[in-house]
Amino acid sequence: MKQFIDFIPLLLFFIVYKLDPRPLEVAGHSFEFGGIYSATAMLIVSSLVVYGALFLRQRKLEKGQWLTLVACLVFGGLTLTFHSETFLKWKAPVVNWLFALGFAGSHFIGDRVLIKRIMGHALSLPDSIWTRLNLAWIGFFLFCGAANLFVAFTFQDFWVDFKVFGSLGMTVLFLVAQGVYLSRHLHDDPSTSKPKD
Repeated sequence: MKQFIDFIPLLLFFIVYKLDPRPLEVAGHSFEFGGIYSATAMLIVSSLVVYGALFLRQRKLEKGQWLTLVACLVFGGLTLTFHSETFLKWKAPVVNWLFALGFAGSHFIGDRVLIKRIMGHALSLPDSIWTRLNLAWIGFFLFCGAANLFVAFTFQDFWVDFKVFGSLGMTVLFLVAQGVYLSRHLHDDPSTSKPKD
């Protein structure tokens, strides 16, 4: 569910991006609504609202949510300041690669890999399975970052579509594959099986 909350600002960004640019009057000021720059402003504002609401409700944000919010503010802010969409194109690759770095670093820092820290309260699995799962997440984030970078700078007309629907599709497919993999290994740990009568 948390994964999909992160897509709310992205979907709003996509909607505004697809609008034909038109002048809009607000409080005596005229600005262009539609296209990449107003979509970037929408991304920043909606991210602040979504993560602000989560923070007020939970009294905290997870590290990944902080990273996503800060990246949105930094890359979105640079895009608007310098009027160049190049900065925004780097947001998804950088965020994905930082996530990959976090998952990779957990193999060397701390007593548990990151995926076990995230999901360990809900599942009981052998350490070897947690390690494989963590490696899969590293591969997933590395691939997503590379795919986003390739599309953003190779297919200029489709990078926003890929950023929204490609990222969502890759995430859904990966989560389904993870579910299938976990279902095959849950019975490996005796604590996850029901006692026989």
